[in-house]
Amino acid sequence: MTIRPALLIAGHGTRHEGAADALRTLVRVLGEQHPEVPVAGGFFGAPASPLPLSGAVDALVAQGATRLVVVPLLMAPTGPLRETLPEAVARAVAAHPGVRAVCEPELGPDPRLLAALERRLDEALGGGARRPEDRDRTTVLLVGRGAADPHANAEVVRAARLLWEGRGFAGVETAFVTLAAPDVPAGLDRCRVLAAAVPQQGQRQGPGQGQGHRIVVLPYFFFAGDLLERLRMQTEGWAAAHPGAEVLGAEPIGAAAELAEVVVARYRAAVADGAAFAGRAAEDARPAGDALPGTALSATSAGGPA
Repeated sequence: MTIRPALLIAGHGTRHEGAADALRTLVRVLGEQHPEVPVAGGFFGAPASPLPLSGAVDALVAQGATRLVVVPLLMAPTGPLRETLPEAVARAVAAHPGVRAVCEPELGPDPRLLAALERRLDEALGGGARRPEDRDRTTVLLVGRGAADPHANAEVVRAARLLWEGRGFAGVETAFVTLAAPDVPAGLDRCRVLAAAVPQQGQRQGPGQGQGHRIVVLPYFFFAGDLLERLRMQTEGWAAAHPGAEVLGAEPIGAAAELAEVVVARYRAAVADGAAFAGRAAEDARPAGDALPGTALSATSAGGPA
């Protein structure tokens, strides 16, 4: 029987095989780096996912796991959902009496994830040696998933500010793929207007200038999938309507080393807090869009077998 709690990595809302492959890669890397920790991953909120969360729970239980630390691959709260992560985990463990799970909060703009985003920006700009003026004439559009809850969307705005601080970009604006304003075309419009108003390093900016400025569209989510495809379609449509604008697309974070570090740090913090698994789970009564609580879940509390 496994004594150490297992690590369950939970992605959200995709049936995209590329996202499943990226999560499999992350699980494999973590398993190689930390062979003492049983680890699996799956997606919730997406029927017919190629890598369902319930299958990941089954695999960990088959290895003897009775305690699961669930780390969500969410940069920001999702807002109201048909099925929240605690509900999805509770449903998955309901078939396994005696198994307990605790859900950790969203990852948010952890400094290590901001560093990964910065690297994706440099890759979009061409990589190699960078000069201050390369960033000075670049505006970033950080694009979140979008939620009906304003508190969830505000977390994306907070991340944009943190990404802008000290990195030398002309600005970091925000937009959302769905459910929230500004949408991607409106965000690109704003970037274009702001670019014309920002003097480039060592130059005087006169009316109608801003030539040579570019916009980098940066996804604020982890993996490729339907969201990324919608984002790229919206970006390409706007660029076609503005042939004079230089618009570049950055890749999502993916199974980056920084993401692995953050996931392990969250896991270790939960394991160190042994009280997280004590007692039965209370009903999740948090307001929609708030951070996931470190609440323990079990088959009994989920309404499953006693």
